[in-house]
Amino acid sequence: MPKGVPLPDSVPDDGLTTRQRRNLPVLAVHTGEGKGKSTAAFGMALRAWNQGFDVGVFQFVKSAKWKVGEEAAFRTLGQLHTENGVGGAVEWHKMGEGWSWTRKKGSDDDHAAAAAEGWQEIARRLETQAHRFYVLDEFTYPLKWGWVDVADVVRTLRDRPGNQHVVITGRDAPQALIDAADLVTGMTKVKHPMDAGRKGQRGIEW
Repeated sequence: MPKGVPLPDSVPDDGLTTRQRRNLPVLAVHTGEGKGKSTAAFGMALRAWNQGFDVGVFQFVKSAKWKVGEEAAFRTLGQLHTENGVGGAVEWHKMGEGWSWTRKKGSDDDHAAAAAEGWQEIARRLETQAHRFYVLDEFTYPLKWGWVDVADVVRTLRDRPGNQHVVITGRDAPQALIDAADLVTGMTKVKHPMDAGRKGQRGIEW
């Protein structure tokens, strides 16, 4: 084991070898009021890309007009994979522009229907093991607002085949999702520049 990596508190009596247990798929949830939930998820995705994992990013709330710095970086990494075989393949989809797999564009569609459509596509991809690493960015909001059924999401994630890792971001993660997750991080704000009236700035917020 690499230096600095802590040992588990206990070894479960689950009949699995250390290697088998180490390679179990992970469901991670980044929630809480603080900044950094999506940033941390994209950091995990960067590690996954470096390992050659196929990465799929699905943004559920951000407008198509909102330029996300990580998107440009990951699209470049995806192109690098296509041209040189480095890292893994990358797909990036945004609900605000009508989901990349449909012909519908713009943000005039009903948001609840678009979110449900996005989740149905993700469930299909999980079933076919289309990606090795998924980022469901700001997915807690469609769950909180009742646009997507929490029980269906938990059941689908729990029963996903293979070794597909999933990280979900957003405030107010429902308890059922937290209970189902393997890794849950609550971001807590201690201080923020905006508290002092400073607006978001390039290279920090985007």
